[in-house]
Amino acid sequence: MAKDIITGRHTTFGNKRSHALNSSRRQWKANLHKVRILVDGKPKRVWVSARALKSGKLTRV
Repeated sequence: MAKDIITGRHTTFGNKRSHALNSSRRQWKANLHKVRILVDGKPKRVWVSARALKSGKLTRV
């Protein structure tokens, strides 16, 4: 499972509920992208969420 190294976002699990309150398992996937950023002074390809990219918490290489 991919996980954002900046914010820690990953796939979340839960239940899908119908109007009759029947439940079945489902998952919500985070909007992750694989980008190159500087990690410890070296460029590295990591998973980053779109929210972290838009907020400017990191700089691409």
